Amino acid sequence: MIRPVILCGGSGKRLWPVSRQHCPKPFLPLFGDRSLFQQAIDRVDHPLFGEPLVVCGEEHENAAAEQVTSCRIAVEPVSRNTAPAIALAANLSHADDVLLVCPADHIITDNEPFFQAVSNAVQLAKEGLLVCLGIAPTRAEIGYGYITQGAALGPGFKVAHFWEKPDAARAAAFIAQPDVVWNAGIFIFRAGAFLREFHKFCPATAELVKRSVEYGDEANGRFYPLAEPYHEIASESVDRAVFEKTENAAVIRTDMKWSDVGTWSSLKDALPSDPSGNVVDGAARVIGCRDVLIQSDGPRVTAVGLENVIIVVDGDEILVMPRDAAHRLHDYLEGDHS
Repeated sequence: MIRPVILCGGSGKRLWPVSRQHCPKPFLPLFGDRSLFQQAIDRVDHPLFGEPLVVCGEEHENAAAEQVTSCRIAVEPVSRNTAPAIALAANLSHADDVLLVCPADHIITDNEPFFQAVSNAVQLAKEGLLVCLGIAPTRAEIGYGYITQGAALGPGFKVAHFWEKPDAARAAAFIAQPDVVWNAGIFIFRAGAFLREFHKFCPATAELVKRSVEYGDEANGRFYPLAEPYHEIASESVDRAVFEKTENAAVIRTDMKWSDVGTWSSLKDALPSDPSGNVVDGAARVIGCRDVLIQSDGPRVTAVGLENVIIVVDGDEILVMPRDAAHRLHDYLEGDHS
């Protein structure tokens, strides 16, 4: 049985103004009637999987509990990025448990390839490998990380190299290479195998997480790590902390339809569009436009003669930007917690 771990949280800046700090994108119904978080839980309601464990921060504890009532929730006293969050989940699991770590805010529109990719990954995870899912790239995306495949390894490949988000020229070169995939940020491994590597590369953080779990409290299906050691933890992504350093990383390549919904541009690409590539949600009309996204919860928006533009109206906030600036929205808003 595979144990899903759903990582749930965020700063609310990548899809501002619809997403805010108090209600980031996992809790929003951006693709269908249910929130992305609820869809992530729905996806693992399958015979392959056991009961999910949700990891979130204090500020999102109640939102997570309101949207999904049947899961155990581990509540971080302070957010410290993905490496400590995953280590927290691994410490709350048996060493031999196979964990499927999924962000709560991704879109996966075809579950069967996802299930097949996970099943293939489990074969490698049982051999002690730390496995990533790699998505066959469809465009030169500068907002994603990339993985170069190495030698064949059963149903997958050894990881030859991880690449951070590239510039446009390198992204264009990557998609021309048949051995390069997007890093989906979805991981499969045994809890014990992950913790061994985490202790090897981040011994201080690993001990702090372990201590916070040993002296944590459980109440009403929620686990609360001891706050004092958790506040001492350094913030670090699991990619940098473990996967870019370990020699035990593998990748399973899949053609599943996937998006991390990391920007308004990537959300637009995931939504159905008209023949001119326009996506409209709410009161809006487009005249002579191409590749425009308009989302409004109130006033009607009329766009004339625009190309590659994002327009979002949420309450008293309005966002207008070119699509190629969407990946920088988080940086533009840094320090603004509205």
